Order: sequence, then C-alpha cells, then structure tokens
Amino acid sequence: MAYLILADGSVFEGKSIGATGETIGETVFTTGMTGYLETLTDPSYFGQIVTQTFPLIGNYGFIPEDYESKKSWIRGYIVRELCEMPSNFRCEGTLDAFLKSQNIVGICGIDTRALTKKLRESGVMNGMITSSDVCPKVDQALLKKIGEYKIEKAVESVQNGSTLAKKDCSCGSEEKQKHIVLWDFGAKMNIQRELEKRGAKVTVIPFDTTAEQIIKMNPDGLMLSNGPGDPAENVGIISEIAKLCQFNSKGENIIPIFGICLGHQLLALARGAKTSKLKYGHRGGNHPVKDLDSGRVYISSQNHGYAVEIENLPECAKLAFVNSNDGTCEGLVYNDIPAFSVQFHPEACGGPHDTNFLFDKFIEMINQYKK
Repeated sequence: MAYLILADGSVFEGKSIGATGETIGETVFTTGMTGYLETLTDPSYFGQIVTQTFPLIGNYGFIPEDYESKKSWIRGYIVRELCEMPSNFRCEGTLDAFLKSQNIVGICGIDTRALTKKLRESGVMNGMITSSDVCPKVDQALLKKIGEYKIEKAVESVQNGSTLAKKDCSCGSEEKQKHIVLWDFGAKMNIQRELEKRGAKVTVIPFDTTAEQIIKMNPDGLMLSNGPGDPAENVGIISEIAKLCQFNSKGENIIPIFGICLGHQLLALARGAKTSKLKYGHRGGNHPVKDLDSGRVYISSQNHGYAVEIENLPECAKLAFVNSNDGTCEGLVYNDIPAFSVQFHPEACGGPHDTNFLFDKFIEMINQYKK
C-alpha cells in the first residue's frame, strides 16, 4: 500500500511503486502523453512530486539514450497505471526498476484525474507519499511538516548532472567553428545536442561563472539554459547576466544570447522585468503559443511554475510569444542587444518539434554578428 497526503489534508490511497519510504515535495502535474523518461530526468523538476495525467505510463520501459540528464531529480512519482510489461526494441527494463534504481518513492492506482482537478482549482501544493500498510495519522503536526517543505538552492543542487560530456565538433569549415557557451542552470541534454547538430562547438559552464570569465572565452554565442526553482532567488546569476547585457548594449564584446525557460526568466529579470508564480504552472507537451509577429500558433513543450509578468516589461523588451490558453508571456525579443528568449522548450524530446527553428534563428543571429 501507499498513500498520498496533500497539505490540505486530502488523502489518496494506492499501490506503492519504486522505492519504499517517505518523501515530501511540491505536487505538480504534467499533461504529456509520452516522454515520461524526459520528464523523470529533467532537472527542472527538482524538488517536485510529479503527477502524470496520461493514465498508462511505462509502456516502453526505460531507455538511457533518452535521458535529459544523468539521473532523476524528482521527489516522487504519481501515475494512474504503471505498465509492468513494456515493449520497445531499445527497452532496458521496467519503469518500476528505474524508479527503484533512482530511489524514487512513487504511488499508482489513484484517481489522477481527481488529483489534477484539485491542483488546478486549489493551485500547486505540497504533498507526501509514504509506502505504508497503514495510513499515517493526518493531524496538524503532519500537515505542518508537509506544508513547511520548500524548494531551495535548486540551480546549485542540479549541477554536474545535466549536460553531455564535452566534445569538439569543429570540422574546419566556418559553419563548424561557431563557439557557443552553454550556461548550465540545470540544462536538458537536448539543448546541447541541438546546438551540436548545427555545427557548434559547445562549452558548458557552471551556474556560478562570472561575466568577465565568459567574455574572456570570446564565444560567438551564449545559451542560457533551463533549470529549476524560483528564478528571482538567483541574485548572483542575474547580476552577471546584467553585466553581459551592459557590455552588449555599449557595443563592447557583443555576444548574441538565447534563453530557454529559466534562462528566459533570468534574462528578463536582468533587464528589469519581474516574475511571479503561476497557480499550477505549465507542464506537458501540448501547450499552444502564439507568435505575435506572424499570428501563427505553435504547439510547445513546457515545464515551468513561474512566468515573466507582461505588465512589468522594460522598454527594451518586446513581447514575441504569448500562451494561447492564459495569455502569459512565452517569449521576448530585446531591441537594444542581440538577444531573445522563450519560456517553452524548442529542443523538446519526445516532442513536439514545432519551434525547433529557433535554434536556426540563433545561429543566424550569430552569423550576423560574426561578420
């Protein structure tokens, strides 16, 4: 047996999966019909108990080649039904075995639809999963323990696990010699893969790198990665990004910048914008975003609990994309420096790939300033 206990006192009874024990985290839901391995290994889910709204999870087992980082960062896992007999030619075991290997406490067999409706109505809330034959006493002491959990030092905690091994992709031609620095705040591996597909030599740098150190590297472009947690807590990183933007705006050491997800938020904060927490966030592979220039709507993959406030954008920022569901900010273009950013994931695996062209846009921007 296993129990999910939410901070509001709600209790869901189910079956234990993964590791046995007890875990507390921020309970969220993701609407992806596929890509559960990418979800489980995405550093942006650090500190969270993830609920899959799609009812059957684990159909193709676990496949290490599809990981977005070297391990899982989630606090717990919730599914309606866990597939025990996966079928895929690349499969290397069951999802339950993967959860056990990662020491992730999970629960299945609960009404995930009812849980999702509760989180939509009440907002994201903390929860506890416990694998126990008897439900713990749900008293004020337990609810206080659950409610006091807070995600802290998120970016710092996911370092050294989220990027591919460094390799030189230079092949002699001009196209192959672009040097892009990937600032790792909890980067998904596929960001690096997409850059390397376009002939870039990618150098990964840690979260605490300074603006001066980046300038000394003399890169052709700078990628600000995704990552977990409250963007406003990263005061030091925001300060360093602001310095780079000042150099860019003065025409000194011009480095084109592309930000994704947390990188988008950090760049906005560095330029004077504000961020705020969403009621239940955007997580899944079916979120529509509208390009305000063309009017075209793209389907995007998303994973974030915070958003840049449209009403507090600085003059240097132009709104480029909005969420078609709730009108929140999904992308910005800056008119004083060569920089743009998006809240969604154009590198998404396992999809959708509608906005993959943004990596080409970044390469074009680099070409323009390299000339």
